[in-house]
Amino acid sequence: MSARDAMKLAREADLDLVKIAPNAKPPVCKIVDYGKYRYELARREKEAKKKQRTMEVKEIRLSPNIDVNDLNTKANQARKFLSKGDRVKVSLRFRGRELAHINYSKQILDSFYEKLEDIAVVDKPAKMEGRTMVMFLSEKRQ
Repeated sequence: MSARDAMKLAREADLDLVKIAPNAKPPVCKIVDYGKYRYELARREKEAKKKQRTMEVKEIRLSPNIDVNDLNTKANQARKFLSKGDRVKVSLRFRGRELAHINYSKQILDSFYEKLEDIAVVDKPAKMEGRTMVMFLSEKRQ
């Protein structure tokens, strides 16, 4: 119907004419109580926000001369983070002359990933950022 007729009907019912889809051809409108309509929209958005989960990035710091047992402990900690749905940033920090052994450090990050291979997938492979080698892991999707 025309916009004038719709406005006339809305005034007669003592309600508001609300555009639901203004970009459609022709525009779609509804005769509703605007205050109640806004309240319902706010409630729906609030419910959607409750159900939404924010993904955090947890960091696990390693060093180039880490021992096997320490690596297992860090891997177990990363496993907990991943099972909660968080992403894990594995960073390997180099100090002093440790920068000479970057290739060995890549193997440390690879062995760390192998321990978590059953539940994790590599988002960003190991890469040097200044004096730190960084790798991102996230939970595997079934």
